[in-house]
Amino acid sequence: MIIAKAPNSLYVTVSIPEQTLRLVRGGECLRTFRVSTARNGPGEAHGSECTPRGLHTVRAKIGAGLPADTVFVGRRPTGERYTPELKARFPGRDWILTRILWLSGAEVGRNRLGEVDSMRRYIYIHGCPDHVPMGVPGSHGCIRMRNVDVMELFDRVDVGTCVRIIDDAEVMKKP
Repeated sequence: MIIAKAPNSLYVTVSIPEQTLRLVRGGECLRTFRVSTARNGPGEAHGSECTPRGLHTVRAKIGAGLPADTVFVGRRPTGERYTPELKARFPGRDWILTRILWLSGAEVGRNRLGEVDSMRRYIYIHGCPDHVPMGVPGSHGCIRMRNVDVMELFDRVDVGTCVRIIDDAEVMKKP
């Protein structure tokens, strides 16, 4: 499936080598955010803990109206807010905070269906604790953002927004 971009449509481009997410409209970059993609690098296989490449769409937006630092488990708010004390109680948890943009692959055989399905891998753009470094790979496959940044992005995109994840910095320069 190829996602056509209308001249003034809003879309997102994530660069794995640059560790950036850009919000773009009609070829013009509206905003650039530092992110953290998978510590295992790019890849599409189920269980790889890699960030999948290619075209995706925002399948669902989860967390509207909830406070920053809301903790999610299984895409549901737990009723907790992230604190250092909570981190100490659950030291190995991969924290998913504040907002979730759940991605669905748009390229059959690359990131959709079978063993490469981004949606079934639960690949998100989501918030994380403020102490987590941005600009360096570190996630379990998702795209991590600062909470304030993911809230801004969440408010600016709709379900169905195109998300392109690339691992070639040169491609990033082309609209």
